[in-house]
Amino acid sequence: MPISHTRGADPSLTPDRLRERLNLLRDLGNPTAASASPQAADLDVFNQQAASILQSGKAAEAFDLSKEPDSVRERYGRHSWGQSHLLARRLVEAGTRFVTTVNGPSITWDTHKDNFNTLKNRLVPPMDQAYAALLDDLDERGLLDTTLVVWMGEFGRTPKINVDAGRDHWPGCYSVLLAGGGIRGGQIIGASDSTGAYPKDRPTTPADIHATMYAALGYDVRSISYQSADGRPIALTEGVPMSEVF
Repeated sequence: MPISHTRGADPSLTPDRLRERLNLLRDLGNPTAASASPQAADLDVFNQQAASILQSGKAAEAFDLSKEPDSVRERYGRHSWGQSHLLARRLVEAGTRFVTTVNGPSITWDTHKDNFNTLKNRLVPPMDQAYAALLDDLDERGLLDTTLVVWMGEFGRTPKINVDAGRDHWPGCYSVLLAGGGIRGGQIIGASDSTGAYPKDRPTTPADIHATMYAALGYDVRSISYQSADGRPIALTEGVPMSEVF
């Protein structure tokens, strides 16, 4: 997928202001110039490519949500969740290869207090609306089969409720949702124990999820490695693709 972070357009960030920022960065000097590693050189190239994309007419047009009919914007939801997902669809249509939707600060889902009311009344409804609209739109435009959509976080929530009716950080068990990109939908793979504390059936590691994502993109993860800064070969992933999802 492609890169989208939006909470609505910021009218103060004009094309002229972006050019001024890029010129300032150039005048301050390249922060990676002191490093002779190939990774540093690659980073410079990627930064230049990103700046070029943002300044091109095609990308600028993709970011202009006012070109969408009101009915479409309403279907996604007139909130940061909905509009960021709509922007993601527009970026995919424009040819962007990877997109991340960010719906406000990462702490948004950090429900250490009042977990259940927060999820029910504030977090889940807009996210559910936006996600469903994105999948429907990609499918209607013939883009879903070639776009892998991943909904996930980096950890779950404690099975034990704390004194503030919240749930804290918990790495032992959580869920990931995959759609499109050759994924066979309508499946539930694996199950937790009765409290959601640990996997009970078909445990899957984060590395397995990564391997599955690479497989959906057409890569043989077992045949690919890269070199670390000191020249050591590093496997692309230690995981195994989940064959049943395809």
